[in-house]
Amino acid sequence: MGQTPDGGERDIAYTMRLQRFLARAGVASRRGSENLMTAGRVRVNGEVVTELGSKVVPDRDVVTVDGVECHLADEHAYVMLYKPAGYVTTMSDPQGRPCVASLVPTDRYPGLFPVGRLDTDTTGLLLFTTNGDVANAMLHPSSHVWKHYVALVRGVPTRHQLQMLRDGVRMPDGVAAPAKARLLPKGDPAALPVAPEGVPYNHAVVSLSIHEGRKHQVKKMLRSIGHEVVRLHRDEFGPLTLSGLMPGQWRPLTAAERSAVESQSQRNNTKREVG
Repeated sequence: MGQTPDGGERDIAYTMRLQRFLARAGVASRRGSENLMTAGRVRVNGEVVTELGSKVVPDRDVVTVDGVECHLADEHAYVMLYKPAGYVTTMSDPQGRPCVASLVPTDRYPGLFPVGRLDTDTTGLLLFTTNGDVANAMLHPSSHVWKHYVALVRGVPTRHQLQMLRDGVRMPDGVAAPAKARLLPKGDPAALPVAPEGVPYNHAVVSLSIHEGRKHQVKKMLRSIGHEVVRLHRDEFGPLTLSGLMPGQWRPLTAAERSAVESQSQRNNTKREVG
């Protein structure tokens, strides 16, 4: 509280940067919210706002994106989905393709959106949230959030080829950061999502962990050492491990998982601010 000129008390409005408000409301990550603003899709009290330094008073100003009013959630939602093959990682698709949005409870958690992407033919762990700050922290290149994949590939990679992945293999769009790579032995249950009936002749299953997020990166890395990916599955993303789900199913994060995600995101944000 502050004071008026005559000594009385008055409210001091709490302001927030508009892109942060949009991220907190679950509209998009902070970077994505900035893109919405510069595209002229955001209005405050009916006026288009494109200036990135603009601020709003959350409990007074009316903020809309494409005409839809946005509100800060009392508590953010976090949902884990076991993405099946054949779904694009978008909340809508102008081409009418099946979207992951149809697999998660958007009616129960308005503003839910996926954190990052998996290719249409890739299966596995996909995190959804309404917390744009967490999404941004999990995806920012400086965060180095590890993601683990298993890939069924044609041919059997040699020790030298696996070492190329560990050293940082050269891809068409540049050199990849060093990865963790190994072949899974026959009968390893981790291979089941990509080889449910066993590993075919002259194929292998590669365990690969990366902390970058370039488009089609795992496929490009393995192609660069001479092995085409037949099937790809993600079972770990940061502190999260895919568990308790069948393809197409979702569940809220447990309290421990939620705490781990928020703690890691807070550490990542702190590192970027210090750096």
